[in-house]
Amino acid sequence: MISGLYLITDDNRDGRILHKVKKALTGGARIVQYRAKDIHPDTRRDIAEQLCSLCHEYKAMLVINDFPELARDVDADGVHLGQDDMPVSQARQIVGRNKLIGISTHNVDEALKAEAQGADYIAFGSVFPTSSKENTTLVGLKNLSMVRKAVLIPLVAIGGMTPERASAAIDVGADAVAVISGVMADDNPGRAAREFALLFNRRLALPKGKVMTIAGSDSGGGAGIQADIKTITLLGSYASSVLTSLTAQNTLGVSNIYSVHTDFVLQQLDAVLNDIGTDTVKTGMLNWGGIVWRVAKVLEERHLLAVVDPVMVAKGGATLLDQEARDSLISRLLPQAYLLTPNLPEVTAMTGLTPETTEQMIEAGRTLQSLGVRNVLLKGGHLQGDATDILLIGEQEHLFTSPRINTSNTHGTGCSLAAAIATFLAQGYPLKQAVERSKRFVNIAIEHAVPIGQGHGPINHFHAAMQLLHEKGPMD
Repeated sequence: MISGLYLITDDNRDGRILHKVKKALTGGARIVQYRAKDIHPDTRRDIAEQLCSLCHEYKAMLVINDFPELARDVDADGVHLGQDDMPVSQARQIVGRNKLIGISTHNVDEALKAEAQGADYIAFGSVFPTSSKENTTLVGLKNLSMVRKAVLIPLVAIGGMTPERASAAIDVGADAVAVISGVMADDNPGRAAREFALLFNRRLALPKGKVMTIAGSDSGGGAGIQADIKTITLLGSYASSVLTSLTAQNTLGVSNIYSVHTDFVLQQLDAVLNDIGTDTVKTGMLNWGGIVWRVAKVLEERHLLAVVDPVMVAKGGATLLDQEARDSLISRLLPQAYLLTPNLPEVTAMTGLTPETTEQMIEAGRTLQSLGVRNVLLKGGHLQGDATDILLIGEQEHLFTSPRINTSNTHGTGCSLAAAIATFLAQGYPLKQAVERSKRFVNIAIEHAVPIGQGHGPINHFHAAMQLLHEKGPMD
């Protein structure tokens, strides 16, 4: 079945095609289409054989572009043809009855013709503007939707795909999205592939997606791993957990911290990942350098999509990270962060900058990106006036402003926000939508907080989840 992330290889000018495809397969690519028109036949065959072994190792499919004889000779899963290539019947005679044949199409008539001729799937595009091919026909989402209604065979949307655009293509009926530069040109093909692959989780039944939280325990139940598990579960995903520390705390503050031994942290990680696995990771309190370093290593090796909440100081003022942990967080964990969610004191601790305006927040965010963070959500709650958060997705800037809520019951907001974002990513939302939906969740939870304890009380996870799940979301 053609479904999920459909990776198309690049021209291999840097000689790293096998390395990048392996990373992408680890990240969740389900089909690989090998394009190699302008290289020597012997080299082409050698790479095709190695790609075939790689794909089968990761239980993915390999499709050869334009060369049915090569597909037959290396025992690939199929061949993909253009409109000007041989008929489907001729290709079928070469590759055999049990192999896949895909056809590139650009309108409803071509799609219907391909289906009638016996194609197993069609690629349709270019849906969006792309730089991968010159003189491409731009078909748009409307025509993609029309083709989906016209044909019964699997439909692959191709052309100009970003996660946001791929999300829209899936919503109008694409079974798979074809990506070239969005993965192959990325500095981290594994993480880029996982970002696309997770978009298809929207089709899962509840609990939808799996989220692992790596954090400390809050004995008061308002923050830390308790808040994370409440958030993940109430929003409809499956929560697993790795405890890094135990705290004796309540609404008045933290009175003591007991660190979990690093070896046991790793045992928890391995136990969950080697059996249950996870779609996304949320990290919270990692209170010493050895834990930070080892968690970062696991994220890197497994190409996991991590939302990193750099918990440094408790709301009551207690320091939660020693200097070694701060250094490890900056040098080792930040480069593995898919999204970093710092408040402004944490921004200062990591960059030395003290933002007082949105422009200065953006500058600080760019500094964090220069340290290796892929995307940053800077939380502006410590500034005066309305609360403004800034999301930096690559070069893009998105500002979110909401009225400040006058309450002392805000314990666990940072933990819950990061956990909610990781949850919505695991459910198939692209990053901007995941952040928007998570901010809505936390705002409702603050508005409806019920006073508990004598100090900074917790937010109301239950009320927020029940209200949000009854509101119509962008994928409903």
